[in-house]
Amino acid sequence: MRISRDKAGVLSKSVMEVLKQTEQVEFVEDPNTIRQETRKVIEALLLHDVRLDQAARQKIESQKRTILEGSQEWEILYRKYYNEEVKKL
Repeated sequence: MRISRDKAGVLSKSVMEVLKQTEQVEFVEDPNTIRQETRKVIEALLLHDVRLDQAARQKIESQKRTILEGSQEWEILYRKYYNEEVKKL
């Protein structure tokens, strides 16, 4: 899933708001610094997801016969290969 830098910023702001409202959380860094790092982590996770998606799709395309995207067989293989790639991490 691809999201824009702006949307990652909105997500990181939402995370900060929840953290501010949580009594068990004490900030030892500037909240803006924490928000920026949170955005970087969100973007990195999404980049991993894109790579996992590409790897799963490539495995399906490398099959000897053509498997149409959207078919039940394609969906099953996609989930299988995607989960295999996740396990590799």
